Amino acid sequence: MAEVLVKRLHKAFPDGTVAVERLDLTIGDGELFVMLGPSGCGKTTTLRCIAGLEQETSGEIRIGDQVVSGLRPSQRDIAMVFQFYALYPHLSVRDNMAFPLRAAGRPESEVNERVAEAARMLQLEPFLTRRPARLSGGEQQRVALGRAMVRQPKAFLMDEPLTNLDAELRADMRAEVKHLQQRLNTTMVYVTHDQTEAMALGDRIAILNKGKLEQIGAPMEVYERPATLFAARFIGSPPMNLIEAEVTNGHLTAAGGMKIAAPDGLERGDRVIAGVRPERFTVSSPAAADPESVRGRIVSREALGDETIYVVHTEAGLLHVRMPPTARFEEEQIVAVRHQGAAPPAYDPQTEQVVSR
Repeated sequence: MAEVLVKRLHKAFPDGTVAVERLDLTIGDGELFVMLGPSGCGKTTTLRCIAGLEQETSGEIRIGDQVVSGLRPSQRDIAMVFQFYALYPHLSVRDNMAFPLRAAGRPESEVNERVAEAARMLQLEPFLTRRPARLSGGEQQRVALGRAMVRQPKAFLMDEPLTNLDAELRADMRAEVKHLQQRLNTTMVYVTHDQTEAMALGDRIAILNKGKLEQIGAPMEVYERPATLFAARFIGSPPMNLIEAEVTNGHLTAAGGMKIAAPDGLERGDRVIAGVRPERFTVSSPAAADPESVRGRIVSREALGDETIYVVHTEAGLLHVRMPPTARFEEEQIVAVRHQGAAPPAYDPQTEQVVSR
């Protein structure tokens, strides 16, 4: 186990493209740390720099008490699991898992002991004599995890390892990865573009965009209080409602007369963008409207079993509203939308940074 420190990491490619721009990260010993962002945000490049598969342009990377900048991947004492399993098709599960230990010249008794332990933890014992072609996608990914585990590295690096699995298998493997990391109590750096994965797995999440760090924090922190408009748009499904509003008499007042609780630190007349999660709105019949609500028309209704998502066209914009399945409103119906609960974060329209959290 080891802390991973990334200090002022900068990566520019020969054509001038800047993939990572002066990134600072401190990943705790034994932490499951997730880097989240869209394609091209720099998350995989950062991971590859930590692994030594990419050479950083400048900056420093430390694993434990060792500065590893400039060292080959084999000298960094890390194990990496990729999106594609990269198993040897002609080798059995046992031999695939044993390969890195045999390549390192470890005694066969130690190889057998470590493979047996990893197979037991990953429930691969019935498959040890099979070849990868006879395994399901989830089983193959467990073999790839096992091959990394047997090395007992200082840190695991995972590059979107569940992307190629179907939805049910991804959910199962998320639970397995989380459980495995907790049992091993080892440092794990996990890259994904899937916010559900990030929220389910991470002790902390770093949101990246265009090579820069937008926000870092615990899953519910980045969900409830995004630090930037990008983070607000990226985290959450449906996304956070972003509503132009003005501070008036202790409220944020939006078009159509909608009033939203105003956070502290704002002054009367300030113009901001309020970030309101869909579950912080309610839909009701127009007869139940009050001076703080706004009228609108339902343009979309998604019944998802345990909840119903409404998209409502209002003067304040298109609003996503999450309601329990007992709510019974139909498309084209006129309704009233009202904010409820604590004051939401507010953002500066120019800087796109949170001004009150």
